[in-house]
Amino acid sequence: MIYPYIPHTDADRRMMLEAIGVESIDELFSDLGADLQLEDSVPISHGRTEDEVQRMIDSIAQRNIRGIPFLGCGCYDHIIPATVKALSSLPSFVTTYTPYQAEMSQGLLQAIYEFQSMICEITGLDVANASLYDGANAAAEAASLMIEAKKQSSVVLVSETIHPFALKVLETWAHGTEYSIKLVPEREGIADFDQFQSLLDSQVAGLIVQSPNRYGLLEDYTSIADLLHANGSLLAISADPLSLAIQRSPAEWGADIAIGDTQALGLPLAFGGPSCGYMAVTKALLRMIPGRVVGATVDKEGRRGYTLTLQTREQHIKRERATSNICSNQSLAALMTTIHLSSLGWGGMVEAAQQSYAKAHYLAYHLAQLPGVTIIWDKPFWCEFPLVFNDAKRMRKFLQELRNEGIFAGVRLSSMTRKSSDDLVLLVAVTEKRSREELELYLAAARRVLK
Repeated sequence: MIYPYIPHTDADRRMMLEAIGVESIDELFSDLGADLQLEDSVPISHGRTEDEVQRMIDSIAQRNIRGIPFLGCGCYDHIIPATVKALSSLPSFVTTYTPYQAEMSQGLLQAIYEFQSMICEITGLDVANASLYDGANAAAEAASLMIEAKKQSSVVLVSETIHPFALKVLETWAHGTEYSIKLVPEREGIADFDQFQSLLDSQVAGLIVQSPNRYGLLEDYTSIADLLHANGSLLAISADPLSLAIQRSPAEWGADIAIGDTQALGLPLAFGGPSCGYMAVTKALLRMIPGRVVGATVDKEGRRGYTLTLQTREQHIKRERATSNICSNQSLAALMTTIHLSSLGWGGMVEAAQQSYAKAHYLAYHLAQLPGVTIIWDKPFWCEFPLVFNDAKRMRKFLQELRNEGIFAGVRLSSMTRKSSDDLVLLVAVTEKRSREELELYLAAARRVLK
C-alpha cells in the first residue's frame, strides 16, 4: 500500500533492500536494539484530528525515561543560561541558514562573526570558519585539509584514542580513495608517541589527536608539533572547548588546526543531537579552511558591515574541485553557542570548567575505594574518567540498580566502539551541573550495589 507521505511501494522497498543486501526492514534496523524500537506501529490513520495526533505523540514521549545523567563520551549535560533558548528562539533565528544573498542578513552574519571570533580566542588560532556539522565531521575536514596542504601526500595519522565516532567518519572519508588512515596505537589510555615516530614518513600529511580523549584523559603533546613540522606535516588537536578554559590551547601545543564540537557550550543533550562542529586554523591555512568564513568590513559611508568571504571554494560552485562538500553551516547551533559564551564570559567558562574538574575528581576518588571497580591508568583527566569493573555481571547490575534509582551511571565504552576489550569500561562524566546531593546519591547507590 502507498501513502501520500510515504511514497514508496512494497516493490520499491524490496528493490532497495536487495540492493544493500538486507532481507527485511526489521533486519535493517536490528542494530538499534529492541529497547529503542516501538513494538507496535504508529497508529496514525486518515481522519485523526490534530489534537488526537498530538495526544498520541505525547503518550509515546512519556515512554522516555528521565534521570540524573552522568553520561558523556562526547555529549554532556551542562548548565545552559535561560538567555540561550530565549534569544535563539526568536523568529528571525529559528530558521537560520547562511544565505546565498548574504549581505541582506547583517544580524545573522554578525552572530556568525562573533562565533568565529570566540572560537579563535578559545583555541588561540588565527582564523575560524562559520561552523561545521559536528565534531566528527570536523575531523574529516581536518584530514582533507592536511592532504590538500601537503602535495603528494596520501596518509593521515590518527590517534587511537580519539572519539570512536570521529574515527569511523575518518575511515569512511578515506574509503574508496587513494588516501589512508593509519592509527597511532594507544598505551595505558593515551596515544603512544614512541611508536608515532616510526610511522612518520614523506607520505604523512598530518596527525589528528584528541584531549581530553575517548577515555576523558588529558594527553601531553610536547614536541609533537616540532616533529611533524620538520616532516612538512600538520598537527590537528580535537578538544572539548570548555576544557580549554583551564588546559593548554591547541595553539600553545603548536597545532596548525583546532577542531571539536561545541555541544558543551549551550547545546542540550537532546537525545544526542544536533550539535555543532568548530574548526580554527593558522593564518597560513586560511584559504584551505572548509565551509564559509564571515568577514567584517565597512561600506562606502564608513559603517561597519559583514560579508561572506572566500566562499567560491564551496561545493555549490566548484563541485568536485571544492575544498570541501559542506554547503552551509550549523548556524542555529553556532548561534546558541555564541549566546552561551556571551552569557558566561571567560570567567564563567573557567568556573564551569573548574567545577567540572573538582566534582569529577571527588566522585572518582570515592568510587575508587569500592570493591569490584578500579580507576585504571594513573593519568590526569578533566571531567570524565574510565571506571573499570572486574566482571560483566557486576557492571550490568550496577547500571540497572542505579537506573532504577533515577541515575544514568555512565556510558559503556563498548556501546561506542563495538569492541569486546571495552566491555568492562564505564565512562563516568561529571559536569558543573551535578550538585553535591546528586554526587552523594550516586555514591550511596554505588556502595549498596558494590558492597
